[in-house]
Amino acid sequence: MRLLIASMNRGKVMEIRALLGLALQKVVEVVALAELPAVAQPREDGKTFAENARAKALHYAKEHKILCIADDSGLAVEPLKGLPGVRSARFAGEGASDAANNEHLLHELASFARPWKAAFVCVAAAALPGRVVAEATGKAEGEILPEGRGRDGFGYDPLFFVPTLGKTMAELSTEEKNRISHRGQALRALIAEMKNAGLLG
Repeated sequence: MRLLIASMNRGKVMEIRALLGLALQKVVEVVALAELPAVAQPREDGKTFAENARAKALHYAKEHKILCIADDSGLAVEPLKGLPGVRSARFAGEGASDAANNEHLLHELASFARPWKAAFVCVAAAALPGRVVAEATGKAEGEILPEGRGRDGFGYDPLFFVPTLGKTMAELSTEEKNRISHRGQALRALIAEMKNAGLLG
């Protein structure tokens, strides 16, 4: 049995292999987009993370005729009524750098009183050709700091403070981040749902 991870991110593929566990890895072959013939990319123009995750999973499941997992994620800031949301990677404009997006976020928050509560949100979806077969959501709660801390991570990680740990996402080890991250939560829940539905092994 083959399972496609709709990502070019090797780390994400490794994470999902680990979540499957050694027993399932013997019967489920996990492949990444980079290992299959290139196909046209789907448009990610949904208004929600769920819409984008479903669209990606359905697109690649159909193109490659395979069970596929896809996810979409971003930052939702309470004072900004959920922005940047699905526009997280391009909040400061198309092709914006992480630094530009962080600067734009702080500019938008400047007139609001702190704390600036926020959450990283991820929706993961699994699809067979023509239908979504499982879906799960993960959320990491925190707040935005007025200046970045830490050198690891990417995106908004230096500004995203996790009160329960007393650190920003960029100050966490990879192990700590995977344990509490929105993506880790969503993928663990999705794998469990797929196992319960008999879709894996």
